[in-house]
Amino acid sequence: MSQLHASSVAPALTQSWLSRYQAVRAQSQALCAPLLPEDTVVQPMLDVSPPKWHLAHTTWFWETFLLNEYAPGYQVFHPDYAYLFNSYYNSLGSRVNRADRGTLSRPPLADVLAYRAHVDVALSALLTEEEDLPDTFYELLELGLQHEQQHQELLATDIKYILSTSPLAPAYAHLNGKSAASKENSADSIPPASFLQVPGGIHRIGFQEEGFCFDNELAAHEALLAPFELQNRLVTNAEYLAFLEAGGYRDFRYWMGEGWDLAQAEGWEAPLYWVHKKGTWHRFTHHGLQPVDPAAPVTHISFYEADAYANWAGARLPTEAEWETAARYFGATTDEGTWLESNLLDPQPLPVDADPTQCHQLLGDCWEWTYSAYHAYPGYQRAVGALGEYNGKFMVNQLVLRGGSCATPENHIRLSYRNFFHADKRWQFTGIRLAR
Repeated sequence: MSQLHASSVAPALTQSWLSRYQAVRAQSQALCAPLLPEDTVVQPMLDVSPPKWHLAHTTWFWETFLLNEYAPGYQVFHPDYAYLFNSYYNSLGSRVNRADRGTLSRPPLADVLAYRAHVDVALSALLTEEEDLPDTFYELLELGLQHEQQHQELLATDIKYILSTSPLAPAYAHLNGKSAASKENSADSIPPASFLQVPGGIHRIGFQEEGFCFDNELAAHEALLAPFELQNRLVTNAEYLAFLEAGGYRDFRYWMGEGWDLAQAEGWEAPLYWVHKKGTWHRFTHHGLQPVDPAAPVTHISFYEADAYANWAGARLPTEAEWETAARYFGATTDEGTWLESNLLDPQPLPVDADPTQCHQLLGDCWEWTYSAYHAYPGYQRAVGALGEYNGKFMVNQLVLRGGSCATPENHIRLSYRNFFHADKRWQFTGIRLAR
C-alpha cells in the first residue's frame, strides 16, 4: 500500500502522469528486449519468476486495480489472466502456485505483449479523457508505477540468474564503457576504507519527505542510538577474497549456526556467480563470464555470508536505524532531492568502483544487509482490502536491506526505503557495509 501527500495527487498533471506511465511501461519491455522468447519462460528456482510472467503480472495489476474500477465499459483482455498472473493476493482469489510459473508456456510471449498493449491503450485513454478522477485513482496510479519499477529490478536480477544457469553462459548485453574501464583495476588501486563517525542521540528515521512512500516506511519516529562508525564505502571483491582465502568458508567460528549449516549443505565456497577458472576467480555478469573486478563491491551474498565477513573483519553489520541516520547525516542527497553520484538502473546493471569522496556508495550499486529484523514501525496499521497484503503480511523472518542497487530505478529509491529478504537469499545485488 502507498502513502501520498495531497500535494502530489493532482489531476491537473495528467500529461505528466501519462508520460511517466508510458516511460515506466516502456522500460519494462526494454529490459526484456535482448532476450529470446525461450528465455522469457524459464524459472530455474522458486525466487526467480519468468520474465514473461513479470510482464504479464504488472499488466494484471493495472487492469485489476485501476481499469476494472475506474474505466467505464473496460473489457478485460482474457478472463483467465486473473488466475494466471495474480501474485499473492488472497483477497482476489486463487492463482497459479509460485513454483509453477515456469510451466506457463501458454499464453505465448506475443499474447502477453498484446495484453500489455491492450491495457496501455485503455489506461492512456483514461488518463487523457477523464477529468474528474478521484484522488484515490491517482494514489493507485502512483502505486502501480512504483510496483512496476519493483518488478523492473526483479527482471534485471531474474534475467541474470536465468542466463547464468545456461552452460553457454550467454551475455545479456555487451560491455559498455563504464564496465570495461573497471577491468583495468587491481587490488592496489582501491582506496583504503575508513570509518565515518556518527554522533549518538535521538535520531528520526522513517519517511519524512513529500511524495510517495510505501506503508512500511511509516511512521517516522525517534530512535535512540549510541555513537557509532560506518564504513565509508562498500566492501570490495578484493577484501572479500581475502576472507575467502583465509578460510572464511571453512571456519565455523565466524558464522551463525544456521548459516554455517546452510553453507555446508549447499557447498558454498564463494559468492553466488563466482567461478574458479584457469586459476582465477571469474563471476557471471549481465555481460557474460568476466574476471572478478577487485575494486568493485562484492555482491550476491546472503546475510549469513555478510555477517560472517563482518565477524572475520572485527566489525559488524549496521542496524537499519544506523544506516538511515548515517545517510541523512552525511547528505546522500542534494538540496533538490537528487542522489549524489549514485549508480542505479541503466540498461546494463553492474556495480562500479567506489569513490569515497562522493556519497560513500550509500545509494545504488548493491543492497546493504542490515542487522535489523523486518517488522512494523510504531503505529503501523495494515490497510484494508487487497492492497493491505502488499507489505504487512511479510513482516516476519526477514531482514531489512537499505540503499538500492545498480538494478534499482533511479526515481524509485529514497533514504527511508526498506527492502527485505530472508537471510539465505543471494540472487539480488546484495552486499556489505561494515559498522562498529
